[in-house]
Amino acid sequence: MSAVVQFFQSIPLDELVIQTMNGIVTGMILALVASGLTLIFGIMDVVNFAHGELFMLGAYIGVLVLASTGSFWLALIIASLVVAILGAALQVVTLRPLLGRDPLNTILVTFGISLVLQNYALWLFGPSSRKISEPITSHFVLFYLEYPWYRVLIAVLSALIIGGFWVFLKYGKYGVWIRATTQDRVMAQAMGIPVPWVHTGVFAIGAAMAAASGVLFGPLVGVNSTMRLDWVLKAFIVVVVGGMGNLLGSVAAAIFISLLESYASIWVSPAQAVIVSFVVLILTLLFRPTGLFVTAPR
Repeated sequence: MSAVVQFFQSIPLDELVIQTMNGIVTGMILALVASGLTLIFGIMDVVNFAHGELFMLGAYIGVLVLASTGSFWLALIIASLVVAILGAALQVVTLRPLLGRDPLNTILVTFGISLVLQNYALWLFGPSSRKISEPITSHFVLFYLEYPWYRVLIAVLSALIIGGFWVFLKYGKYGVWIRATTQDRVMAQAMGIPVPWVHTGVFAIGAAMAAASGVLFGPLVGVNSTMRLDWVLKAFIVVVVGGMGNLLGSVAAAIFISLLESYASIWVSPAQAVIVSFVVLILTLLFRPTGLFVTAPR
């Protein structure tokens, strides 16, 4: 422990604070992306390979709405609603008929949906990046940097969205239905809970969360057909490390991995620091395959 303390004491305080801020902010964005993914798996036992395309479509719809209305917040709401409706339709048409079949079928179907949406977006919008203007352009001084308030804002919004959904799951009537379906699908159906429609609602909520994270993330990197790649890959890592289907575990894993990458970038380039997340994934699969943040069996 003393070696760890001495190690961190050797890092300049200002750099440590900045990287901690970056890690928490990035972690909350990643947590929002991963929460929809882990929700769909936790309730439906479906590994949704089209999650990244829903993330991308949300950003593109945000671009269109922002260009038409000039309101970032309206773009965020409309993109989430449109992608939620699309997600519900996809679940009813493609995934509901596969309920109870080999999980490989759902993997292949979601992978097929991913390819269709990816190529459709490329055909419709082209390869060039689009821009979403952030609603807040001001900065505050953090040691030697001007840190954008927008990054703090999206971290707070991500926390509020995830926290609101957790409260809904814990205390809402339909949240109880969702938790009951998670614990025992057959018994939930025997008690009169419409399990197929619960699945549809869950997929729609997961799609809406992906779309919201796409709009929020858009101003940081630009919107294009490949924006989903790095973030959704990390989201899958977060889901595994946090525990498959564990919402709060995914949030903890997202912040944990993002902090590790931020601290690693002090010594190496950000491109090399990404390796840390894969190391954590490998170690988790080897020594704790149920997830680092799972405290009790599902």
